[in-house]
Amino acid sequence: MTEYQHIRCFAHVLNLASQRALKLTAVARLLGRVRRISVFFHRSTPAADALKRNQRMLGLAPHKLITDVVVRWNSAYEMLSRFLEQQPAVTAALLSPEVRRNVADISTLTEADISNAEEVVQALKPMLVATKSMCEEKSPTISVIAPLHAQLLSDTVSTIEDSPLVKEIKCTIHEDLSKRYKSTEEKNILYVASALDPRFKSMLFLSPPDVQETYAKVVSKAAALMEDADVGMETDDDEEGGSTERSAAADDTSDDNGNDPHTPKKRKSALADLLGQTFKDTRAPPLSPTSIAEKEVKQYQDAPPLPLSDDPLAWWQFQAHSYPLLAKLAQRYLCVPGTSVSAERILSTAGDIITSQRSALTSEHADQLLFLKKNMP
Repeated sequence: MTEYQHIRCFAHVLNLASQRALKLTAVARLLGRVRRISVFFHRSTPAADALKRNQRMLGLAPHKLITDVVVRWNSAYEMLSRFLEQQPAVTAALLSPEVRRNVADISTLTEADISNAEEVVQALKPMLVATKSMCEEKSPTISVIAPLHAQLLSDTVSTIEDSPLVKEIKCTIHEDLSKRYKSTEEKNILYVASALDPRFKSMLFLSPPDVQETYAKVVSKAAALMEDADVGMETDDDEEGGSTERSAAADDTSDDNGNDPHTPKKRKSALADLLGQTFKDTRAPPLSPTSIAEKEVKQYQDAPPLPLSDDPLAWWQFQAHSYPLLAKLAQRYLCVPGTSVSAERILSTAGDIITSQRSALTSEHADQLLFLKKNMP
């Protein structure tokens, strides 16, 4: 990573693909019908009261219906999910006399509509799980992009059992996701980041040649770190090699002064001639940076993978002494955010608070207002 590379926000990629699926004619029509019902229950007090009453009678959770937001695709998913959860109570409320006499253009969904809603929710569920995973703030996200992207491409391949609606949704999402992260530069960064995440180091989403190529890049980058002295690592072999060179230099100096009768040069030479083969230096030469990196990568690959629920940063903190080169390399890669969600969340909150009317706020007071905005219920 000698120069900055742009990695597109994966949450934005998921949003674009999901929005395309939501714009399909059958899906958009279904969302429109559910949206009208949701808005009606939010605006009508008699309808809201009837819904609460039927929720109690049917033993359902007293949840309100959700209305989707255009810019957030997952709000449409949540709207459908909440409607399906409360569908018996909603139907009963719409059929109650006090609600029917106040509204004539709101109708309940047919069995076919309910079935379609269930299929849409099921088809979009992998996208929702991926979106929530990428909104994590306390764990690396760039290393998750490649395995998640590969898994979503696999999940959106239609099967014989899929209905026509599900096939259309899957094909639309698959087509959009297939266009993303195609450049060699993006792949190199994402694959190396995944390799440095102990949860994904097996790289099961790649072919064996791609795995081998990725780890070859890891070895190269780790060796470069050592050569550039970015890792303060000195081996015993290096120290002993330096002392051997100094001894050799001293011997050369003594050779130059060989005429000195007090110099035990001949005694050393005679001893070396007699016992040299028996007591010769059998130490291995110092390993090259590439060899050290290869050995470290091999040990890293042989170690068991980290469970998906564990924290890779905590693992690296604990294992840094075992893999000093890779730990340093992991710091460079895993710090890169895979989405701009956190930054946008902070900036949008700041934009809501620090308006032109509050331009005289001190930085300390602005920080306090941001803290209260994000943490108070």
